[in-house]
Amino acid sequence: MSTFPIDIIIKKLRTYVRTLDVPIKKLESAIGDDPFRIMISIILSARTKDETTAAVTKRLFSIASTPSKIILLPETKLKKLIYPIGFYNVKAKNIKNVARIIHTQYNDTAPKTRAELLDLPGTGRKTANLVLSKAFNIPAICVDTHVHRIPNRWGYIRTKTPFETEMRLQKKLPKKYWIEFNYLLVAYGQSVCTPVSPRCSSCVIREYCKRVGVKKSR
Repeated sequence: MSTFPIDIIIKKLRTYVRTLDVPIKKLESAIGDDPFRIMISIILSARTKDETTAAVTKRLFSIASTPSKIILLPETKLKKLIYPIGFYNVKAKNIKNVARIIHTQYNDTAPKTRAELLDLPGTGRKTANLVLSKAFNIPAICVDTHVHRIPNRWGYIRTKTPFETEMRLQKKLPKKYWIEFNYLLVAYGQSVCTPVSPRCSSCVIREYCKRVGVKKSR
């Protein structure tokens, strides 16, 4: 096909993802829609499986779910609450610092601009974009491993880094899809379009995928 049918693909992914029981759904359930909780959960999720992040965020927020409460937590207790999250020692320090800044400078909620979010300890473009889109409904493309891998596998884009992927998608992906794109691709990447040996035989959009780089599939 001369043009990539992204509207058809998004529609098919929406329908299919509703039927899935995948880790990203459990994580979203544990987080809710509070901007601060979203930010903390994303900091925790770096280099950690969603299943682990979901369990840890649920435990942490049952004890301390606001900046004020996290500030009062001794760092040793915070480390125990977020273990076995990857790099939990560093993340505990970052979470304490983020909570302190948000409490003193932003009235206990996350800031609403990318520049302000990127100034916070332990945050990067992935964190900032997900907070903007999920917490404040501001169009932003959150690029994680799935969002980087899958559009390249489709042949929709050709990029080498997550930053390149974000910039390319900003130009090519209709803005109305920016907010939901991460969730749809994470869910699909966890269930069907896996990094190794994807389940191409059961893929609902296989007729549109060029399967770039796929050497083995199921």
